[in-house]
Order: sequence, then C-alpha cells, then structure tokens
Amino acid sequence: MMAFTYFFRDVQTLELACEHALPVLKTRRYINIWDAGCAMGPEPYTLAMLLRERMGHMYFRNVRITATDIDESNLFGKIISEGVYPRKQVERIPRDFLERYFEKAAQDDHYRVIEEIRRALVFRRHDLLELKAPGNEFGLIICKNVLLHFNEDQRIKVIEMFHDSLMEGGFLAFEQTQSLPRKTAHLFKPVVTNAQLFQKVV
Repeated sequence: MMAFTYFFRDVQTLELACEHALPVLKTRRYINIWDAGCAMGPEPYTLAMLLRERMGHMYFRNVRITATDIDESNLFGKIISEGVYPRKQVERIPRDFLERYFEKAAQDDHYRVIEEIRRALVFRRHDLLELKAPGNEFGLIICKNVLLHFNEDQRIKVIEMFHDSLMEGGFLAFEQTQSLPRKTAHLFKPVVTNAQLFQKVV
C-alpha cells in the first residue's frame, strides 16, 4: 500500500518480535512468516537478517517469509527477487549487517542482498481488503503502515483475518503508532509494553 520504507525502520519492534516469537516458532519444522504491505522489500529483508543472526545457517533454511503488497506499480516482485538496492537505500544499515548480508551488485553504486537471505523471501501481489490470506499457520505476521489507510471496520476485518491465519500461539506485530481496535482486543494478548506486539489467543 505504501512504497516508502527503508532498511532497519522501527527495528525495535522487529527485534522484539524475533526475541519473543522464536522460542515458540522453533518448535515447528518450518517457520512461516507473513509480511503484509512489504513495499520494495527492506522490511522483510531486515526481518530475515535479524532472524539469521539468531538462528544460524542450518535452522534459518527453514524460514519462509511471504512478502505481500498490492504493488500497483507492478515492480516490487522484480526488485525483491533480485534484492538489488542503490547505495542511498542501504546507508541506514549497520555496517556489520551490510558487510555480512550484502555484496556489490553489477550496477555501479548498488548492493545486492546475499542469496541465503534472498532465498527466505517469496513475493506475492495481494490486496488485504480481499480478506483472503496468502496462506495459513503463520507463526508471525508483520503489518506496518497499511492499516493507517483503512477505516475502522476494514481494520477489524483484516485483523480478524490475521487471527484466523496465525498458528496457535502465533504473533502479530504492528507499527508503534498502531493499536488493536477494541472489537479485536479479545483475539490477542499484548506481549510487551514498549511495542505493538501481540500473541494469538485461541
């Protein structure tokens, strides 16, 4: 829905999501994550890097991040699959992450996400308002910015869809400025006080 984003944006929420979700998700053979409203990929790639830091190579191979966006430009899929970004888009990345997870691209002044991280992502065009999730049994759903563009009734329906598509005990993370609508509060319990991170209530 929004193309504006950058690597390591609101990284505190993503780090908290990793910290609290991983102990639950590691009990599963595969870790399925949905990043809804992924724009050109900086957020799901940031999440993938944070997970890789905590998991190591062998277990990280079981991570699958479904990155979705309505993508009205029809460009996001190509950008995400290639994982190539100009220097100005990677300048906010901590140097150690940039050195570990990026390589110089063929184009001048561009960097490419390394293959190990690219393999963890799959992009799909998707309209949240169709209320059909791109899968089920997700362990973690990240949804930033997008809900700001919806009215209250639409937000409630989308959050109910998120709840239905999460595995038992799965997690949902929002932008810091977002909060659960009152009508959906019974579906989730807050996990922390310093971020919009919730766990599914069955």
